[in-house]
Amino acid sequence: MANKKCKALLALEDGTWFEGVSFGAQGKSFGEVVFNTSMTGYQEVLTDPSYRGQMVAMTYPLIGNYGVNPVDVESRKPFLAGFIVREYCKHPSNYRLTQTLGDYLQRNNVIGIEGIDTRALTSHLRQYGAKKGVLSTTDLDPKKLVKQAKDSPGLIGRDLVKEVTCDKPYHWSEMPCDLSRPPIADGRQLDENYQEQMKLQVSERDSSKSKIKIAAIDCGIKYNILRRLTAEGFDVMVHPATTRLGDLMNKGYKGVFLSNGPGDPEAVPYLIETVRQLVEKNVPTFGICLGHQILGLALGGKTYKLKFGHRGANQPVINILTQKVEITSQNHGFCVETESLNKDEVTPTHINLSDNTSEGMALKKKPVFSVQYHPEASPGPHDSRYLFKQFREMVEKNS
Repeated sequence: MANKKCKALLALEDGTWFEGVSFGAQGKSFGEVVFNTSMTGYQEVLTDPSYRGQMVAMTYPLIGNYGVNPVDVESRKPFLAGFIVREYCKHPSNYRLTQTLGDYLQRNNVIGIEGIDTRALTSHLRQYGAKKGVLSTTDLDPKKLVKQAKDSPGLIGRDLVKEVTCDKPYHWSEMPCDLSRPPIADGRQLDENYQEQMKLQVSERDSSKSKIKIAAIDCGIKYNILRRLTAEGFDVMVHPATTRLGDLMNKGYKGVFLSNGPGDPEAVPYLIETVRQLVEKNVPTFGICLGHQILGLALGGKTYKLKFGHRGANQPVINILTQKVEITSQNHGFCVETESLNKDEVTPTHINLSDNTSEGMALKKKPVFSVQYHPEASPGPHDSRYLFKQFREMVEKNS
């Protein structure tokens, strides 16, 4: 499927605008413009629900060179508002690819823009902070687009979790991807040997450890989190973010996982209350990213919006307890204010080495801990996978 190319404009609320060429879908979309420093993993970035309400600029200059395949997705579809690259590779090469990046964006109604100076854009966002923006292939008047960007809703106060969470509870037993789906785009399927390897990995993973039943609260959960929980021997039931405490307590769960997700954590008061009750009842709980922020609010702390956030697969974090540095995968624009937490109840466990912001905490007297970054990676390094084992050991100890 050939992508129809045309002129496209990216306009920011502060009057800055960039002209480029479209790929993927056409039309107009609005969102907060942010940047990601990962060199690979663009498909995982596209399908991370935490990007709901945002347009992502990749700092690596060439994107799309290995195409798209049905294995490397992190959710049911892309949720971001737009995709911004320096150069889009029109002729990818990889033995697993089933379609081009442009075709994938077009099928999922995501506007892409290439040919702009992403280095200048990133520098601008770092200096002046993340900005509301509009990406358009239809309206090409910069002044009008700047005004529309100013008038568009930002992230503060918006509950984006309800837009990405699951509709009803489900048991996580799926393959990492739907390998039975029909051929995509040009008629090719994944290599049969690769399919068998994936099936074998899942079979071995599922049978390696005894099962412990837990609930995962879906605020926009990534598939690799569910894979890592399964790899540690958890039997995972995924619940919508709106699930109340009573619906969790009568299911026999031994622990609760709080997932990543998009937007302002203060805009999700129903989940904050549920987590507060979980802590009160000493339920073993592990939170990642938005789950970390929700936990902080449930403990009576505060959160704030970072200037331009942390997004990429190369973010340095120090584990205060071990003094080891971990290179981590991150995607967040909000942060827990460490000073707002009760020092008699909460121990900071991880700190970001770039700006000294909170990256982890644990309760001193309760089986609860969380991290701001993504130990499941995908994309990114595997330095922090030990946290899933730590959760397993904590659940076993408190069962």
